[in-house]
Amino acid sequence: MQDKDIPARRRRTFPRSALALTAAAGVLTAGLLALPGAQRAQAAPTAFAHPGVTVSRAQLDFVRGKVQAGAQPWKGAYDQMMASGYASLSRTPKPRAVVECGSYSNPNYGCTDEREDAIAAYTDALAWYLTRDERYAKKAIELMDAWSAVLKNHTNSNAPLQTGWAGSSWPKAAEIIKYTYTGTWANSGRFATMLRDVYLPEIINGSNSNGNWELSMMEAAVGISVFLEDKASYDTAMAKFRTRTAAYVYLASDGDLPKTVPSQNLNTRDKIVSYWQGQSTFVTGLTQETCRDFTHTGYGISAISHIAETSRIQGQDLYGTDVGERLRQALGFQAKYELGTAAPSWLCGGTVKRGLGPVTEVGYNALHNRLGIAMTNTQALTEQNRPAGSNNLFVAWEALTHGDNPN
Repeated sequence: MQDKDIPARRRRTFPRSALALTAAAGVLTAGLLALPGAQRAQAAPTAFAHPGVTVSRAQLDFVRGKVQAGAQPWKGAYDQMMASGYASLSRTPKPRAVVECGSYSNPNYGCTDEREDAIAAYTDALAWYLTRDERYAKKAIELMDAWSAVLKNHTNSNAPLQTGWAGSSWPKAAEIIKYTYTGTWANSGRFATMLRDVYLPEIINGSNSNGNWELSMMEAAVGISVFLEDKASYDTAMAKFRTRTAAYVYLASDGDLPKTVPSQNLNTRDKIVSYWQGQSTFVTGLTQETCRDFTHTGYGISAISHIAETSRIQGQDLYGTDVGERLRQALGFQAKYELGTAAPSWLCGGTVKRGLGPVTEVGYNALHNRLGIAMTNTQALTEQNRPAGSNNLFVAWEALTHGDNPN
């Protein structure tokens, strides 16, 4: 008798030729935008909104009011942030001219220092906005200035991913400081030059590695583009993001096999199954890295939510498009097993590696709280994990900034 947990599968051969998969990005994007109300996701706004990377002024104002009122979960999340080493006013930046990062951080020459200084700058920027204590603004500026004075390059095999991770946090800090701090930031132009000349070239062309790489890289590229007000790079990054998101989270409407990124030449079923970590049964919400482990899957999900949130702040709401649907289904699918449901035999050989990380707040808030979509498993996981701290890579304090935030 067939296991009731095994989903029905159609037994059709892969219908897409390699030639069809190389369709122009514009055609692919148009297809992805076929849902009602969808807007052209790759079009930069006429005028960029600031602060506008992952968190908006309205969101910050909401959080500030809640923290001042001692309301939960915001006060607890704020206390967690302020008690962390990232908020320390005695932190000493550790910049270097060349950051060298090998696979799994071996070697690690400046990799941890760069990521954590970037998160600290963002933490201090948040602390400035919520407290109006300018010591935090000055500390954020000190960290950004220290790195912009010396950094020239990222090297070794993990350079693109490292650049994406650190490059996701820097513009979040810079946006808040540049557009809300009432003091001076004399070297803001030099910081912008660092983002433009050191970070953007390393990430803007994307990656054919596992999908979390390109998603994190595009998160950084989108954020940097907002800070630089660079419409061309924003368009490029957003188009790559749409293509990669469709290829990262499977929906039954995709057909028998997941969508692919044309440049990867995944033009047979065997190639696709191999790329999806040996998983041959495709069900809605499965991601390209689910059967690798949930930690890397969490990186990809987080980057999707961050880009969708930035796009919404910039006036183009992707939550009502396939991006929102893929995000919702990915969150729900992973949350179910993260909460302890045993993996059926058809999923990852019956074993999943949990450890999703603090990555659910942004997507859950957007889809459940703003749009009213029921997300039972995601809600349970989100509330269980509060306050969600930092993954020490590129995710930080999202129970504070996005937990039950209506803005």
